[in-house]
Amino acid sequence: MLAAERLRPTRPELAAVYERSCLACHGVRSAAPLTGHAPSWRARLQQGPDVLLSHTREGLRGMPAMGLCPDCSDDELQDLITFMSTPR
Repeated sequence: MLAAERLRPTRPELAAVYERSCLACHGVRSAAPLTGHAPSWRARLQQGPDVLLSHTREGLRGMPAMGLCPDCSDDELQDLITFMSTPR
């Protein structure tokens, strides 16, 4: 099992969103950057938080708009980006 498959946000409500909207792509080897895997996120983080949030909202390449979380606020999306991009 990959480490990314086991990771969850500590806030229960954010963990629930992560499990239903992010885990399927960011918790397995795919085109999406793995949760907690610094090399996967390095180039993306260099673009800055506003660009990452915009890509999440609008979708980019294989990532669907809103990251499959149509009811997420910008704050929740940013919290999820921060969680997934923080090295473990």
